[in-house]
Amino acid sequence: MGSGVQEQQAALRQGEVLPLASSNQAEGLKQTRSVLNSLLSGALAGAVAKTAVAPLDRTKIIFQVSSARFSAKEAYKLIYRTYLKDGFFSLWRGNSATMVRVIPYAAIQFCAHEQYKRLLGGYYGFQGKALPPIPRLLAGSMAGTTAAMLTYPLDMVRARMAVTPKEMYSNILHVFVRISREEGIKTLYRGFTPTILGVVPYAGLSFFTYETLKKLHAEHSGRPQPYSYERLAFGACAGFISQTASYPLDVVRRRMQTAGVTGHTYGTILGTMREIVAEEGVIRGLYKGLSMNWVKGPIAVGISFTTFDLTQILLRKLHQMGYIAR
Repeated sequence: MGSGVQEQQAALRQGEVLPLASSNQAEGLKQTRSVLNSLLSGALAGAVAKTAVAPLDRTKIIFQVSSARFSAKEAYKLIYRTYLKDGFFSLWRGNSATMVRVIPYAAIQFCAHEQYKRLLGGYYGFQGKALPPIPRLLAGSMAGTTAAMLTYPLDMVRARMAVTPKEMYSNILHVFVRISREEGIKTLYRGFTPTILGVVPYAGLSFFTYETLKKLHAEHSGRPQPYSYERLAFGACAGFISQTASYPLDVVRRRMQTAGVTGHTYGTILGTMREIVAEEGVIRGLYKGLSMNWVKGPIAVGISFTTFDLTQILLRKLHQMGYIAR
């Protein structure tokens, strides 16, 4: 009888412990898979979106860091002159540096956003549901800040390559080496503060707008998932609102990043703003190139969000069909 009780107790102990351990392991694998899926989807989303608008982005940066007056006609002339002088693919000059920055940046940003949503959802009691407005805004801002902090020197390099001739910097590594030798390591983080100040409203409003529009769509249409063209439209709205709100800080950031090759000595955010306004005015200075951003930004953000969502859906389907290891 004693041995029977011992067997039952042993069986009970196993029944209590083994399923719990198995459940924890399964949850851990699920979480790991979710993180990897987010990283891959985010990386692809960033690469596709930035490559699609690279010529417009390069043109915008060139105008941002110069005192030349911006107009759609002048932007077109610049693109056309670049094409005639250096060839079609020169319009994508600096895109390799963009990819080196954007792929980890987008991967980290989208992955961080998913994790912050999960954490904030658990904290506010909305696990698995759409977050309330404030946590929704906070999740986007935190995700953008995390990504910017981890990848900033790559953004600096990309800006330098976009505004300099090929003879000055031959490749990405050459930019790092020359800046470090001639201007110091600290130069790689010049413009970091306005970047973070700009990322908080940009990423926050971008994710907030996109997630809010998807939530409203689900409530009014009865469909849990929007069509692809609807995702593009929601992303375009998110890009339009977020980039308009943060644009002056983007101009300041570019001026500070490229000061070493444009002959200016921008020291602080307010000092840079004052100099830009004094020389070029508020609208023509701090909002220079914004009209191009109203074309480029919504396209890029729309493509980015759509690519991320569709890649996530595809990866989940492949997993369910057994093409991806459990």
